[in-house]
Amino acid sequence: MKEYGPRVFALARSRLGDPDAAEEVTQSVFATIAIKLRDGAYAEHGKFEPWLFRIAMNRVRDRIRSLKRERNETRLRRSARNEAVESGEGLPALAEAADLRAAMMELSKPDREIVELRYHAGLSFKQMAELLEEPIGTLLARHHRALRKLRTKLQQQEPALGGERASPQATRGTRGTRGTG
Repeated sequence: MKEYGPRVFALARSRLGDPDAAEEVTQSVFATIAIKLRDGAYAEHGKFEPWLFRIAMNRVRDRIRSLKRERNETRLRRSARNEAVESGEGLPALAEAADLRAAMMELSKPDREIVELRYHAGLSFKQMAELLEEPIGTLLARHHRALRKLRTKLQQQEPALGGERASPQATRGTRGTRGTG
C-alpha cells in the first residue's frame, strides 16, 4: 500500500485543494480497502488499482458534496439570522455578550437547549428533530418562544444600561397608530 498512498493523497489534494481534507479522504480510502479485503469483498482479478482509485474518487466526490452542503447550510443560517435581526425577530443586535449569557442562563433548560443547538452547534431544525426525537413543528414553536423570551429578558436589561425601551407587549400592534397630537 506504500506505493498507492501518495498517489491517492495527491489525487484527493488536487481535487479538494485542502491537504487536511485530502488526508482524511486518504485514510478513509485505506480503511475501506482494509475492511473490504478482510471481508472478502475483493477477489484478486488483477484489477486492484482501478478498484482502489474508484473507491478514492467516490470518497472525494462524497467529500465535495459534504463541503457544498456545509457551505449552503452555513449560508442559509447566516441569511436567516440576518433577516431575523433586521425584522426584529432575532436576538437584538446591540446586546452585550455578558448580558446575552445572563439572559440565556435565565431561560429554562429546554429553551436554552434549543437556542444552543440552533446557534452554537449550528444544527438545522431537521437535525435537531432527529437528535431530540421530536417533530420539527414542535421545535420551531419552541425556538420561536425561546427567542421571544430571550428578547424580552434582554429588553428588560436595557433600562439598567441607560436605555429606555417599551415592553414588547406595549409595542405590539402599535405600528402606524401615532396620534396627531
